[in-house]
Amino acid sequence: MILRLQSVASSLALAALAVSSCSLGAAKDEAQNLPPVELVRQAIYNEVHSSSESGRHFMFKDQKKTVHLTQVKLLVETKEATAGMLIAEDGHPLSAEQRMQEEARLENYVRNPEELKKKRKQEKEDEEHSQRILKALPDAFLYEPDGTQQGTDLVGHAGDRLVRLSFRPNPSYDPPSRVEQVLTGMEGHLLIDATEKRLAEIDATLQKDVGFGWGILGHLDRGGRFLVQQADVGDHQWEVTQMQLALTGKVLFIKKLNIRSSDVFSDFHPVPSDLTFAQGVELLKKHATQVDAAMSPKESRDKKTTKSSSKGEPKTEAEGQRQLCCDR
Repeated sequence: MILRLQSVASSLALAALAVSSCSLGAAKDEAQNLPPVELVRQAIYNEVHSSSESGRHFMFKDQKKTVHLTQVKLLVETKEATAGMLIAEDGHPLSAEQRMQEEARLENYVRNPEELKKKRKQEKEDEEHSQRILKALPDAFLYEPDGTQQGTDLVGHAGDRLVRLSFRPNPSYDPPSRVEQVLTGMEGHLLIDATEKRLAEIDATLQKDVGFGWGILGHLDRGGRFLVQQADVGDHQWEVTQMQLALTGKVLFIKKLNIRSSDVFSDFHPVPSDLTFAQGVELLKKHATQVDAAMSPKESRDKKTTKSSSKGEPKTEAEGQRQLCCDR
């Protein structure tokens, strides 16, 4: 999924330490005594190898909010690519026409192997970019301890101690490509699960404008922020649970960049690792129908309430206040 991180070659030297067996108490003590950058290296090492070795696939829900609308999607990971189906907008299920359009879009991938191949290629490139960002984390920043906090169901593992590390740019870091260039202007904090040695959160803000390709290709504006949170969704399987982006800038001097979105990922359910894209599409259709059935009674009640109000029936004081709120 979104934001899978890797470390550089120096992290490999810590592989034995990262996977060594020890008691729960010893693991916590070890995390507390490790230099911050070494704790980061171990967490990143585990991120890399867990994502490449687990082979686990999930179906899950993505609730996305932007400036203009809220969308809910169902997504399923397959051995070929990730299939996603829009199931609701602004709190309402899709119309019959919208549903047909969604299904037709997915069926196009099933019927056209070349289109599915392009989708898979794009996902692989996105994953590689995220991996490169992860690779750079131990060396791109200088880290300092900044306290601890408890893990929750959405951040880390519930009950585990999360080590908080503040970070700022490492002046000696030389980004190898445009992908890592963005890190040179960021500062913020990380949360690392001290028991699992996994990255639970990264919260970063741009402290200066960051140019790409000497500013010719574009830039990101100062003040941009991104937040990514991960959690153990069961059986020591970690997945991204929330992602927030607030970035502005410009591409090629002309096209303005304005990304403001929030994604909350939930309802993770394992699916067979050998699931094909076509099978994933059928699974999405089945679950989308179930969601529609669950939402329909609420839709009917909402329509009845709206119709009753339009006839001028008396409202309670509380209802009147809610109406004023909604009409602003």
